[in-house]
Amino acid sequence: MVPEEPAARLSTYRKKRDPDKTPEPMASSKSTTRTKGAKDPIFVIQEHHARALHWDFRLERDGVLVSWALPKGLPVDPKVNHLAVHVEDHPFDYKDFEGEIPKGEYGAGWVRIWDKGTYETEKWRPTEVMVMLHGERTEGRYVLFPTGPPEGKDWMIHRMDEAPPDFVPFPKRIDPMLATSGTLPKSSDGWAFEFKWDGVRAIVYVDGGRVRALSRNGKDLLTSFPELRQLGSFLGSTSAVLDGEIVALDDAGRPDFGKLQHRLHIASPSTATKRARESPVSFLAFDVLYLVGRSTIELTYQERRRLLEALQLAGDAFATPPSFTDVRGEDLLAVSAERGLEGVVAKRVDAPYTPGQRSSQWIKVKNVRTQEVVIGGWTDGRGELSGTLGALLLGVPDGDGLAFVGKVGTGFSDQARGELLTDLRGLASDDSPFTTSLSRPEAALAHFVRPVLVGEVQYAEWTHDGHLRHPSWRGLRADKEPSEVVREP
Repeated sequence: MVPEEPAARLSTYRKKRDPDKTPEPMASSKSTTRTKGAKDPIFVIQEHHARALHWDFRLERDGVLVSWALPKGLPVDPKVNHLAVHVEDHPFDYKDFEGEIPKGEYGAGWVRIWDKGTYETEKWRPTEVMVMLHGERTEGRYVLFPTGPPEGKDWMIHRMDEAPPDFVPFPKRIDPMLATSGTLPKSSDGWAFEFKWDGVRAIVYVDGGRVRALSRNGKDLLTSFPELRQLGSFLGSTSAVLDGEIVALDDAGRPDFGKLQHRLHIASPSTATKRARESPVSFLAFDVLYLVGRSTIELTYQERRRLLEALQLAGDAFATPPSFTDVRGEDLLAVSAERGLEGVVAKRVDAPYTPGQRSSQWIKVKNVRTQEVVIGGWTDGRGELSGTLGALLLGVPDGDGLAFVGKVGTGFSDQARGELLTDLRGLASDDSPFTTSLSRPEAALAHFVRPVLVGEVQYAEWTHDGHLRHPSWRGLRADKEPSEVVREP
């Protein structure tokens, strides 16, 4: 016979909760115990969206639920242990609890059942709890063990069984697949079309509710864009790697790269949080590269798209933009121009994802010509610009140096001119990085720099001598390396 709930074991639970303020079970003397005659004890795992997302792992034992908080949930990979924080015992009634714990109360946030079932006890000692779980989502042998005193909070949980046969460990990094510049396919058959978003490319990693976001060149983006953490709360236990674009929208709902600029170089979390309120961004996820223990990069675009749309990403700071297979590319390009968008990207529906490669299976077609450039030097301002930056000397990689492609002196705010000049003075060099000659007047006025900064300009066309006609500055591209810059056709 199962003993009644020991009051002493639930005293800590009761002390932390006000029965008049929280809907949680209060462990009264009439609390339900396990079903009479039940063969195996039960377990429950509850997804708990409190101050920090975690999963509460509870095992029925002697009329109560012995409980651990798992910040990253149950491990699937036996090579990886997860932290398990031993918390107070909970009443048996808690096995059915779902709902919202009010703000200001202990554990405030909402709770839902993630999995439940029965378990077999293999060992139950002060220093080791080994169980075999039989749940709706979970099947396997797990062991919990303390990393300090057995009566302390610091425990770990380990999967004893082998990982599922098709399991792939969560990736540390996946380089983005890159599109080639070109024209629309002659036939739209076999192609999907997406709008091209004027922002910063990002690969977002969500594992156990924790989020990382990396730029194309592997730099952290989460500090600058803290709102991306909302993806962790939304996806919860669904581990995923998403490819997409971070964009800032203007008042008309169009991407505005200029608004994004002042969010890119923030190192202070408090400043980033303030800027996120003033100029929020959205992450537009257009591909999924890993999902719940499975790599998806070898799947076709069409298959990956179905998986992505099934995630139903919709929040204040993230969404999945549309993909079109039932319209002509020419028609969608015209729509993008009418809406003031950058253009479209055509993607082969039968193509896999090729990390780190520039592929003809993805073709970008722009309404406005833009070119990434490497800054090789600057000239001083004159007249009203005396004492500040006049123009930037631009290049694209050419062998061991840069091919000079012209200079840009428009499109800068006063603040941008000042900040750029400060950065450039710190990179000053006596040697020219250019492999092609500047004109004599340009060379005489030039201050050369080490070619490490990448920027972007808008331009009218390429001249016959390989220079940009009427370039206008759009901003620095801290998310890209000089070696990635290529001349656009």
